[in-house]
Amino acid sequence: MDYNNSREKLIIPEYGRNVQKLVEYLLTVEDREKRSNLARSLMNIMSQLHHDQRDAVDYKRKLWDHIHIISGYRLDVDGPYPAPSPDELVKKPERIPYPQEEIRFRPYGKNIAKMIEKASEFEDGPEKDALIKNIANHLKKSYLNWNRDSVNDVLIAEHLKVLSKGRLELSDDIRLIHTNEILARNTSTSGTGHSQAGKRKKYNPKNDKSSYHRDARNRKKN
Repeated sequence: MDYNNSREKLIIPEYGRNVQKLVEYLLTVEDREKRSNLARSLMNIMSQLHHDQRDAVDYKRKLWDHIHIISGYRLDVDGPYPAPSPDELVKKPERIPYPQEEIRFRPYGKNIAKMIEKASEFEDGPEKDALIKNIANHLKKSYLNWNRDSVNDVLIAEHLKVLSKGRLELSDDIRLIHTNEILARNTSTSGTGHSQAGKRKKYNPKNDKSSYHRDARNRKKN
């Protein structure tokens, strides 16, 4: 009996062995015009095998490329697209650089840092004071998303000062949203109560590898 493991290896298995045999037959056709017409017919057959992909971008070009690949890049036809080169098949895509943005405090993320940078450009006045308060309340809410215990306003004021490089400071008369109010809002919006919120991973500053906490730990050691 003739088993698949004893047959020639399929170059692109998704088209099956019959398509590969037809491509091999094309290589034996000497007349270029006839060979090109047969290649077009084969391309239409291949498109029927995967009709769900017809709307894909450059789908026909992909089919023509696959015909050339199956032929071992030996097929010479008058196709609508230039034949691909073997180098394109093994060419590695360009590496996408990963954004190298260091986050000072993990619970806040990088967007709040951009907000703080923008707020630092405001002139002193009621508008800037209101913006500072809103940012500080956002910091407090973000912190409590990770730490369910509590957080005092002194810590939030310190983080705001560090993130703004000393350009934004909370006034002594500013009072932030109470911790209990924030926790109550989080519980009502989640719809799952404290049991679900308790499953959230707790933020532990000791495990924070950001530059601020790393430098602070080093200062304590010294």
